[in-house]
Amino acid sequence: MVIFKFILNKLKNSSPKLLNPIEYFPEEEIHTLRQTYYLIMMGLFFINVLYSFICNDTDMIYLAIFDIILSLYVAVELDKSSLKNKIILLLLIPYGSLTFILFNTSLIGLLDFIHVPIFIYFIKVYYDKFKEYTESNSLGIAILLLFTIIFFSFFTTQLFENVNPLDSLDMVSNAFTSNGYTVLGNSIGGKINSIILVWGGYLLSSVGTATLTAAILTKHFNKKFDKIEKLIEKNKKE
Repeated sequence: MVIFKFILNKLKNSSPKLLNPIEYFPEEEIHTLRQTYYLIMMGLFFINVLYSFICNDTDMIYLAIFDIILSLYVAVELDKSSLKNKIILLLLIPYGSLTFILFNTSLIGLLDFIHVPIFIYFIKVYYDKFKEYTESNSLGIAILLLFTIIFFSFFTTQLFENVNPLDSLDMVSNAFTSNGYTVLGNSIGGKINSIILVWGGYLLSSVGTATLTAAILTKHFNKKFDKIEKLIEKNKKE
């Protein structure tokens, strides 16, 4: 946590623009991304809880790494000023995953008896954040329906195609963004890179479309306003 926060603070202090989403996206797009962020976090929590119980031995190392990274991120984001959150922080420690990484013993299921319920709690916390943000900014909830479709497809693809979670995410990502229904990459790193490229390209292309549309509409209405102002000035002179 100390190392993670140190790196994050260094990035913020060295280049304030680097971590400022306004530098990359229009304001309307940021609202959508914020909603998506809350939903993705809920999805990651749910996946972590689910696969803590059904993960097989061959995928155990990936689950342990995923669990540790997710726990670390939530721990850094957590407000530690209250006694309640300090207790939550202790329960958030991935004892089982750390034991497996350090000593290669399969105690994840046993020790996560106190770890998994915390992620169930955070699903509720992030849903409340999503709801509050959506209502306070007068936003629609269509993104919730879209996320539900993707999330449902993630599990059904595993079932029908008989693939592991990473391959399923890769296939759903490519299919949803119209890049083809296939797994791109043979290694774990290659598949993760494929997913980052797919969603990065999807977000940037949508931003480009939105920005271009806004620019065209602004230019069009500015011309209209100029004509109206000229007509008003002409009427005043007459």
